[in-house]
Amino acid sequence: MSTAMSVRIENGLALVDGRWSAEPLALRGALLADDAAGGVPTRVIDASGLLVLPGIVDIHGDAFERHIMPRPGVRFDTTLALRDTDRQLVANGITTAFHGVTISWEPGLRSVEAARAFVATLMALRGGLACDTRLHLRWETFALEAMEEVRGWLALDPAPILAFNDHTSGSVLKGTIARKIGQMAERSGLSQDDYRALLDRVWGAREDVPAAIVSLAASARANGNVLLAHDENSPDERARFRALGAVASEFPMNPETAQAARDAGEDVILGAPNVVRGGSHNGAQSAGEAVAAGRCTVLTSDYHYPSPLYAAFTLAAGDRDALARHWPLISANPARVARLEDRGRLAPGQRADLILVDASDMAHPEVVATLVEGRIVYARRAVEHRPVAVAAQAAE
Repeated sequence: MSTAMSVRIENGLALVDGRWSAEPLALRGALLADDAAGGVPTRVIDASGLLVLPGIVDIHGDAFERHIMPRPGVRFDTTLALRDTDRQLVANGITTAFHGVTISWEPGLRSVEAARAFVATLMALRGGLACDTRLHLRWETFALEAMEEVRGWLALDPAPILAFNDHTSGSVLKGTIARKIGQMAERSGLSQDDYRALLDRVWGAREDVPAAIVSLAASARANGNVLLAHDENSPDERARFRALGAVASEFPMNPETAQAARDAGEDVILGAPNVVRGGSHNGAQSAGEAVAAGRCTVLTSDYHYPSPLYAAFTLAAGDRDALARHWPLISANPARVARLEDRGRLAPGQRADLILVDASDMAHPEVVATLVEGRIVYARRAVEHRPVAVAAQAAE
């Protein structure tokens, strides 16, 4: 018999294998166990009136940037920002998070220097964070001077996700620069004229970009990193990145590209805020419509940590069985994309990453408690107590 602490979650309604179960759940140490009915647990969690759900796995989120720079040009210490972000993650039911750090040619918040500091700080802190926090390296493909440093980061443990990200071509060819020049310049700390001049210089090296993508993709494949492609514009572009090893399409720009990925049996990743708000903030495809049409398999926080939880409940529209069908969009499916086979489901042997949710108002669900590896890391109220038999033994 293991000496690990045993915990039983009672009186809740748990999502197990896509169905709702009123049976108790057993935890032994950091894992879910299969002996819910046997023995007296060390601790009991009373989930009366609550849903017990697999913890949310967020494989693409950059809302931490607002903790580092809440206003343009106003920076805060990265350690402070990451610790505050950690509290927000677990309060919103996110038990695994991949921070999407952009490595670009811009100075400022998304510069190579800022990424270098962020990576170092996260790796130093992550063991003490409540959420299992990892790296999602969003390499701007025109940031050629950063390529070797990114290649080195691929070998970090745990292995980061690598996403190919090209916002440069859109800025030049589609006029994005005209619409967002103020925001881009403020973020980088440059004047608008200086930003345009820098973009012109970067664009001048465009012939070197395809070979750099091929080279970095080869390194990611050799190292076993999960490889994604961001903002793909066409089925042909999806095919090119598929050939390089990109296993999923992240934020495809139109339904045709998303459908091409699904037709190939690949995952399609879209933003949960898109669902919650009822549409994309930048005119891209509707995530809610994509889910309904089978063109989206994963939802992420993108820029708003409360949204994955709310998106699942929004899609459910008050129907608990529909919630059971949609919950894998934010748990089991992203875990599969990230090759994390030990989480995303409530089953014996899985990590005890789970959340207790008050869904009495299904339009506004509230996370009451969050457990990561069997430990309560966030609680709105006391939910854990010692069984009478154990308490009596301790008093003797």
